[in-house]
Amino acid sequence: MDLSVQNVTKVFQEFKAVDNVSFEVQEGHFFSILGPSGCGKTTLLRMIAGFIEPDLGVIQIRGADMTGIPPNKRPVNLIFQHLALFPMMTVAQNIAFGLQRQREKKADIGEKVERILKRVGLPGFGSKKIDQLSGGQRQRVAIARCLVLNPTVLLLDEPLGALDLKLREQMKVELKKLQAQVGTTFIYITHDQSEALVMSDYVAVMNQGSFEQVDTPQNLYHKPGTPFVARFVGDNNAWTGKIRRCDNDGTAEIVTTEGQGFHTKIDGVFQAGDEVDLFLRPEAMLIQPDPSVSGLNRFEVTVRAILFDGANSRLLANPHDSDVEMLIALPQNRQYDHIRENDKIEIGWDVKSGICFPTSLHENA
Repeated sequence: MDLSVQNVTKVFQEFKAVDNVSFEVQEGHFFSILGPSGCGKTTLLRMIAGFIEPDLGVIQIRGADMTGIPPNKRPVNLIFQHLALFPMMTVAQNIAFGLQRQREKKADIGEKVERILKRVGLPGFGSKKIDQLSGGQRQRVAIARCLVLNPTVLLLDEPLGALDLKLREQMKVELKKLQAQVGTTFIYITHDQSEALVMSDYVAVMNQGSFEQVDTPQNLYHKPGTPFVARFVGDNNAWTGKIRRCDNDGTAEIVTTEGQGFHTKIDGVFQAGDEVDLFLRPEAMLIQPDPSVSGLNRFEVTVRAILFDGANSRLLANPHDSDVEMLIALPQNRQYDHIRENDKIEIGWDVKSGICFPTSLHENA
């Protein structure tokens, strides 16, 4: 394990910023901590970096206890959102800065700088000034400046937040490829679920100082462990309701507060009368499903808007006699180009697509 965090807690006056958090990160993994602003993720990262000491718990890097070890003595480096590159220096001088502080030989510094520039895909860029680089190239220089010091763990605090949307999309792929190439363990902080899902081997979803779920991106999306994760990771349609009956095949009939009746799979112990939250992904909804297909929940909706976004286009709709807004994925095979606002269409979804939680979990989240 490159990083082990055990029962770490940090309190600021009356506010518990990090509450008994534990996790481990294996060597060479890309691990992201995902959560809304104010959930404690940056405080946790700063404790790993050594800028803040935890009130309780232990942080270990490669098995060594970091208690009392200052930031400059820890085998980690931290990249901030605004990178903090030196504009008056060349690319090579920026990367060499930390090596010079460590009093390495000039010849060794030059060799290491050239080697790391090749590793991050910037050979021959050493003589360029920072203001001659694109946003993505500056990101690479900031990473190279850290990697040249051979840290065990590289910490990244929302490093793509200051980039424009298109460059951010490109850099997600570039960072994933770069991490796989250099093999250094990355701990990545973000509030952007897409960044976490695209780049990470594992993601911890953080809420109010605690981890709700630590899992692979695929499991977080398809098998959320709590209502908060279901709401925060990806888009979801949600209903509240009550179980009318539970069947022996692992499904239940649910009546929503709007009076709709659905059949859905249930995991865990439920019984008739339990209040539940039901979640359904937009892409799980079938538009005008084949009448011959059995086992679907079917109902009519009114299209309120067509939200065109290329391959991510959606319909915004209301079920019949309901103000509940639903998102329905719109396939891009042009089969549904005839749909217009205020059209009434049938929607269906398979009982296996629903995700159900006791409402009490939502209330406690």
